[in-house]
Amino acid sequence: MKARIQWAGEAMFLGESGSGHVVVMDGPPENGGRNLGVRPMEMLLLGLGGCASFDVVSILKKSRQAVESCEAFLEAERADEDPKVFTKIHLRFVIKGRGLKEPQVKRAVDLSAEKYCSASIMLGRAGVDMGHSYEIVELG
Repeated sequence: MKARIQWAGEAMFLGESGSGHVVVMDGPPENGGRNLGVRPMEMLLLGLGGCASFDVVSILKKSRQAVESCEAFLEAERADEDPKVFTKIHLRFVIKGRGLKEPQVKRAVDLSAEKYCSASIMLGRAGVDMGHSYEIVELG
């Protein structure tokens, strides 16, 4: 896996993934940015949410669950001092569908957290207090 980051002036950077997709990262005005893109640490949090969500949906589909929607809400705390690393992250999944079985949803979330989501496992091993929860919404 490869990536390229190019400075675009002031506090803005363009990140290009190995697959050719580009994202804008920028800082807030108080740090010399123009607030035209996500912060790098926000990008890390978004990547974590995407990784975990991909796993949960994939596992639910393989379990023949009629999942129609999956949202992940992430809340993170960071250290007060430099380096301002993540100290705590909680992922809350809201999964909507028809006839979803709670044990299958729990299993999907647990498997993502404990076995499949590389980002979640890596952050946990680095000392981040990782938490996961879920809510099932039955669609009528």
